[in-house]
Amino acid sequence: MSHTPSLRIALSCSLLVAAAGAGAAGCGGPDGHPLSARPYDAARQVTFDGFAEGREAALDKPLAVSAKDGGTRITDVTAVDEAGHHLAGRLSADGSRWRSTGPLAAGARYTVRVATENDEGAPGVRTLTFRTAPARNLLAVEFGPEAGEYGVGQPLTAKLSAPVTDRAGRTAVERALRVRSTPSVTGAWHWVNDKELHFRPKEYWPAGTEVTLTSNLAGVPVGSGLYGTATDPLKLTIGDRVEAVADAAGHYMTVRRNGEVINTIPVTTGKPGFSTRNGVKVVLEKQYFVRMRSTTVGIAAGSSESYDLPVYYATRVTWSGEYVHAAPWSVGSQGSANVSHGCVGMSTGNAAWFYETVQRGDIVRVVNSAGEEMSPFGNGFGDWNLPWEKWRQGSAVLAGTRDGATPADDARLRPGL
Repeated sequence: MSHTPSLRIALSCSLLVAAAGAGAAGCGGPDGHPLSARPYDAARQVTFDGFAEGREAALDKPLAVSAKDGGTRITDVTAVDEAGHHLAGRLSADGSRWRSTGPLAAGARYTVRVATENDEGAPGVRTLTFRTAPARNLLAVEFGPEAGEYGVGQPLTAKLSAPVTDRAGRTAVERALRVRSTPSVTGAWHWVNDKELHFRPKEYWPAGTEVTLTSNLAGVPVGSGLYGTATDPLKLTIGDRVEAVADAAGHYMTVRRNGEVINTIPVTTGKPGFSTRNGVKVVLEKQYFVRMRSTTVGIAAGSSESYDLPVYYATRVTWSGEYVHAAPWSVGSQGSANVSHGCVGMSTGNAAWFYETVQRGDIVRVVNSAGEEMSPFGNGFGDWNLPWEKWRQGSAVLAGTRDGATPADDARLRPGL
């Protein structure tokens, strides 16, 4: 009876292993370990250049791993911190050396696992744990708005303690800021300036959405010697979809809740020279009483346009002083003419109803006005006045990608925590 070559090899190995007690060491790894055994300890075959177990490592020095002799080659290296961030690196073609190509996180505990192989093909492993030095220059992030319930137009904000100007740093910041929602929606960050970025969905938040914003920026290098710090999570609840549309030409405001008209109100908007801004605005705050003075908007005291009035039920939609408010002095013009200095005025009863109906984050949209367009930033939340494609171009991660693409770091939101 004859055996195939593979069978003869298998039988030979079996005989040699069985004879190990007589001094045979064939078909095995170092110290007589069979190839099927767990990887051997490669501590004597691998060295970490300048890094030692339990010792603090400098942030400006790359992690380098070397094989000590020509009989051992490195096959793989993984370096992961406790936040789950993997340190990028490159392995030489001959397996003699691995060197990190990405920056180390500050104040982080790393676990490094090095896989090796000797001349006989036996696998080895070496592990190292070390901690990096804390950062000296810190980048803090302040989330906004404060926790609570908001309307469907409320953007999320992240304000930075120091400017981040280059795309690599901005990408690192965006990747560390995680927005999760239930239900899941598509959204993106947009850099307003070097120290502030906003997040909004492609469309208004669905009514009843639960939103959580978290940061994994702690210890992450952002460039220019800056390293991120920890930030407490932020949770928001989105209420009903409440949208008010003020038609400056028709002199009426239509208010809808979840698509259903719940009120139609006669209004007056800005007169010529003071026309109300067109576009989408978001309710910023509500003030039962405000003393409105013309001097705060650049109208000189004593001029024909000056005013100093007590105003009630004031719902603010721009920081420059545009409100929806009670204007009992102009009731005769409401529904027929525009006589205000830019605000949307209505009767005291209607203003009280509006004040009680809306909340922060609800939408107020002005149409058919002779005024300029609402600016996207700097005067409240005009974020929705940017078309979606232009909004995406303000993202360091998504700029240059097509809508609907799903890169590893896109802004497709995941189910809530």
